[in-house]
Amino acid sequence: MAELPKTLEDAIIQAQQATQAAIADGQTRLQVELLFSELKFMPVAEQFIPGFESYGDKLKVLFADAGASALARRDWGSVPFQIEDVGTGRAASLESKIKPEDELFLFISPTTQEVPQLEQLCQIIGDARPFVMLNPRLEDSSIVGIGYAARQVRERFINTIESCYYLRPIFEEAAVFRCYPGMWEIWVQNAGNYQKVAELPQRPTGEEIDMILAKGQPTTTPNGETVPAKKPNMLRSLQRFLKALSS
Repeated sequence: MAELPKTLEDAIIQAQQATQAAIADGQTRLQVELLFSELKFMPVAEQFIPGFESYGDKLKVLFADAGASALARRDWGSVPFQIEDVGTGRAASLESKIKPEDELFLFISPTTQEVPQLEQLCQIIGDARPFVMLNPRLEDSSIVGIGYAARQVRERFINTIESCYYLRPIFEEAAVFRCYPGMWEIWVQNAGNYQKVAELPQRPTGEEIDMILAKGQPTTTPNGETVPAKKPNMLRSLQRFLKALSS
């Protein structure tokens, strides 16, 4: 079973391996989530993609717009895979970008705004070829700004996706972690090391995380009285956890 990664590079390698394992098991709608707001999506993509270069020009890397795809072409230089943009998102335009010989599709950091195009892409690609989203931002409340019908479309689409790799710091010195085919896990720092304290078959809700972290975490005063643990500082812990991962 996978251990909590010690560096960002370790996390990306784990994410590659988890995605490869899910594809080998026949999963075709996947996402990889490294949920640190400080991370830039382009450098993460540049490190993640080499794990799939064996597909050669049958790998298609998709960006939301022409600007991002042009930036990737400029910065990455000569690459064996294809780089495309979704463009306007019209059905005819999207269909022209998907070729019968394409075998693997990787969409870099799509947002809620691209959900209609994502659904169209999945319909065009079909169920036999894998489609992977790297660091999607489909549940970011700061960018939603959409009506009820659009939210329904988003939820319907999200429910079709398997999260094969997930890493998110939460609360003080803790993390939610999933590495396919393993279960969802919660890790907490204890005496300088991270230890797994829970396994769950599905992604835990905020309430479930609170309950798990609250168990067994009282503090004892010098006179022997037990008092509840202090509520963690989320911002401080996020910065500390990211620093540890990136060191």
